Amino acid sequence: MTVAIVLLTTALVLVVALLVGAAAGKLARMDSATYPSALTRAATTFAAVIALAAAVTAAIATLFT
Repeated sequence: MTVAIVLLTTALVLVVALLVGAAAGKLARMDSATYPSALTRAATTFAAVIALAAAVTAAIATLFT
């Protein structure tokens, strides 16, 4: 049961990170950024969301151990 929860949570975090990255890229493009610049902003935002999720997971894991 816990493996399923971990997999579903991982999938949810990845989907949210992809959506936030796409939104950041779209907003950058609407702000007249070039395509490479918008892609860079989207990738940076995606990486930041993944890093934030990892930090929160590490913080919660220390509470339960």
